[in-house]
This record gives sequence, structure tokens and C-alpha cells, in this order.
Amino acid sequence: MAISLRYGSYFYGDYQVGTERKEIGVGSVEVLGGKNEFKGRQIVVKNQSSSDGWNPKGHSHCSIHASNCLPRAMKWWEKSIIPNMTEITSSDHLVESLATAGDKLVIVDFYSPGCGGCKALHPKICQLAESYPDAIFLKVNYEEHKSMCHSLRIHVLPFFRLYRGAQGRVCSFSCTNATVKKLKDAMAKHGTERCSLGPAKGLEEEELLVLASNGGARFNRPPALSSI
Repeated sequence: MAISLRYGSYFYGDYQVGTERKEIGVGSVEVLGGKNEFKGRQIVVKNQSSSDGWNPKGHSHCSIHASNCLPRAMKWWEKSIIPNMTEITSSDHLVESLATAGDKLVIVDFYSPGCGGCKALHPKICQLAESYPDAIFLKVNYEEHKSMCHSLRIHVLPFFRLYRGAQGRVCSFSCTNATVKKLKDAMAKHGTERCSLGPAKGLEEEELLVLASNGGARFNRPPALSSI
């Protein structure tokens, strides 16, 4: 366990957390807090030199905070994320993101943490997002949103859906790292500049109804009117 001082130094040692003093090789440390409850608690280092003459910056005492010095390792799908890439958190979030995209090209990327093909393709997706700063990339974690993915009939991964303004969904397909050209070609075809054709359509009406029936969305969107 490493504990960082405010002054930027570090010291290591094994000690029993409690209200007693323990020698850990760098001076006398008074630990405040119960056993194993040091996270976020203050530790006071008294100005008592050890046998090697260690002294914390010559101050009468200094305050340090115990913390886990090793940050949580980033998952592969969290790495190299570009500002125009968004992780979808719910069905409502997906519906709203598509509905407010205007005439921008939207790429919905369905992936799974345990999918080797998804992991291999991820760096290419990040490169495409960087190359198309005006496009919107929405990432959907299949493991966290299985009901939504089933409602949208996503049965193979990695899988992509492309949406554009009033046209709604313009294409959908699965591709891998070896066939990523399919995605590049689709983005080049549907991502050209043009005048807006109207408000964004987003998901199809039947998809919205299925999502709502499965309890995955609580959006407020009027149903399509019959043309009788």
C-alpha cells in the first residue's frame, strides 16, 4: 500500500490501522480511524526523525491523506475515446440522442466487453470518430442493455446502425476489423454535406413501441397518425 504526501513524496510500510503510533521506517505516524478504514481519512505525521534522520520538510507536522495509489485500469472500450463518442446509458438516452442529432450522421456501435472482434475493431472506430468530427458515435454495451438490443433485433456483434436526419436509419450491418472498409464506405456515402431534409427521425415507430412495451423507455413521442 502506498500513501502519497501532499509534498509529492511516497513511503511504504505495513501497519495496523488504529489510534496508535507505529514505526514504518520513515518516522512516527499517528493513524486516525478504525482498523482498515483509512481511505479518505487524514493521517498526521509528527515531526519525529527516524534513525536515518528523515524529517518531513522541516514542518512541525504535516497532513497526508491515505488513498489507493493505483488507479482503476481502463477497460478496452473506455480507451482512446473521442469527444464525439458517447456511451449510451439507457433506451431513453438512445432515443433522445437520435432525436436531437439534427442532420448529422449517427453511427450506433453495438459491442460487448467479451467480444474479441469488438475489441480488435475499437481502435479503428476511434480513428473514424476522429476523422469525422461532425459525426456522432453512440456506443451500446450489449451486456448492460440486453433488453434494448433484443428489442432492436441485434443478434450479432459487432453491429452498426447508421442514421441520418429525416431519413432515419440509412443502413445497418455487421463488420469486423478485416471488413472495416464496409463501415468506412457507408460513412463516406451517407456523411456528405447536404441541406437538412427535416427533423431527425431516429428509431422506427415499431421499434419505439417494442422498447416501450419492454419497459426500456419512457419517452414522450406522439404515435404516427393514420392516413385515412
